[in-house]
Amino acid sequence: MTTVPIDLTVLRPRPSARLLVLDPDGRLLLFRFVHRTGPMAGQDFWATPGGGLEAGETFEQAAIRELREETGIVGTEVGASVLRRDFELGLPDGERVWAQEEFFVVRATGDALSREGWTALEREVMADHHWWTEDELATTSATVWPQDLPGVLRRAGDWG
Repeated sequence: MTTVPIDLTVLRPRPSARLLVLDPDGRLLLFRFVHRTGPMAGQDFWATPGGGLEAGETFEQAAIRELREETGIVGTEVGASVLRRDFELGLPDGERVWAQEEFFVVRATGDALSREGWTALEREVMADHHWWTEDELATTSATVWPQDLPGVLRRAGDWG
């Protein structure tokens, strides 16, 4: 099988902070993304909260901001990154970018969430949320990104 190398000079880098939010019972928060229109129409998957860095932001600063915007949870700091992923990603508007994701574990004091900080696009595509147990994630037939979240959390010392 021949692989075609990705030409990173053509793809815009898109650094983003992702959050592994755990409630007091150790369940992981994931949002269900359902794309009904546009280039991603028909895609339905679960993923962590998070998003792109704004100008001048560090990954850690973006994680704190995204935590507040997407969950309503106010935090002042996050620990060290527990996972980094770099890959080609298609955005809802059809643009292809080189995603550079850093993941941070956050311990929430409860499981109540707020949609107040959501953008119009988030309101359109973020259809649901669920606090997942390790067993639920290990046995689900749903598409979950990134794959092997139980392994990521175990390696970080937060599960198992």
